[in-house]
Amino acid sequence: MATARLSSFILNKHSFTRLRTQTLPPPSTPSFTYNSIIHTHSLTTTTARWSSSLLTRSLRTPILPPASAPLAPYSTYNKKHSFSVSTTVSSKKIITTKRIQTTKQEREVSHEFSYFRVYKDGAVELLHPPPKLYTPSDIKDVDISTDPCAPLQARIFLPNIPNPNNKLPVFLFFHGSGFCASSAFTEEYTNYVAAIANEAKVLAVSVEYSKFPARPPPACYEDAWKSLQWVESHAGGNGPEDWLNNHADLQRIFVAGNSAGGNLAHWVASLAGKTNLQAGASVEGAILVHPFFGGIGEDEQWLYMCKEKKGPEDSRLKPTEEDLKNLGCKRVLVFVAGKDPLLVAGRNYVTALKKSGWNGDVELVENRDLEHTDPIYKPYDENSREILQKIASFINEKSCCC
Repeated sequence: MATARLSSFILNKHSFTRLRTQTLPPPSTPSFTYNSIIHTHSLTTTTARWSSSLLTRSLRTPILPPASAPLAPYSTYNKKHSFSVSTTVSSKKIITTKRIQTTKQEREVSHEFSYFRVYKDGAVELLHPPPKLYTPSDIKDVDISTDPCAPLQARIFLPNIPNPNNKLPVFLFFHGSGFCASSAFTEEYTNYVAAIANEAKVLAVSVEYSKFPARPPPACYEDAWKSLQWVESHAGGNGPEDWLNNHADLQRIFVAGNSAGGNLAHWVASLAGKTNLQAGASVEGAILVHPFFGGIGEDEQWLYMCKEKKGPEDSRLKPTEEDLKNLGCKRVLVFVAGKDPLLVAGRNYVTALKKSGWNGDVELVENRDLEHTDPIYKPYDENSREILQKIASFINEKSCCC
């Protein structure tokens, strides 16, 4: 049987993990270890093993089980961000990573979404756990909050600069993956934010915010706002983190995010417009890459996860005209992808922002050949490189690079 060639996008996004009750699972079933304070994953499986070297290749080949072993159906990803099962291999690109183990006694599913499914016994199965992380050397992990009930961490990046005395804009970033998956500490997001830090010469802060089901929304919105407050606490040069005290230009803060993180970035910018930040701190711009917003048929998962909500018209899901009009930054850059189901959401956001009466400049960039979050999972694609360069030029539009 010919082996399958897989893109890095899929290897990283479509792994299989389970959140289980205290009952021990059968030895051959994947297991998931969960801690309410810090997410820790322990994944074991007997059907396929992956070489760590595959994580660094743009095209991956799975190490398949012996020919005599039965093969489970492929898991494929469709336009609606849902999963379907196919038992045949066509000539078209198959989007899959691992073969999902099935048993004869499958539990009943009560809810199923793009990033997780919920069983009637209360178990939650995450479909996109983070892959193995290869940590670069020019980063630092910090605690924004050590509250045991609401811990908050970030990974910060300091680029190489000719003059260490020059102050750098701050790039406050929120990663994507449906408010419930991935992490600021994954290989993909570490590489992505590091690339932006080096290309744009910014001091980047990538936030590890709370996720469903440990701390469901609106905790992630609270964490996002708390992270901006932590950044601005360094405005007087006496904050808890020396890198920000010594190198950050806090009058040039950019809030940014992709997918769900784009939604959080908008939320932070909207609150900044209603709140007086500390003297010496200012949000200059917002950068939304393939942002998620409601109103286009993708609302069910968010509504299920969010404990405190006002229905489909919740302002975090669908920004109100007032929120847009009072957006607390001067410039906004929005990227959309031609092959992305969330394309309309990004377009609608830009249209609504222009109509709101907001006194700022907004730019929409559409890449027709990209799919959702390709800039993160296909960083060497020509279109992804163009987005990286556009982000850098947008940040440095009104200042010189160091």
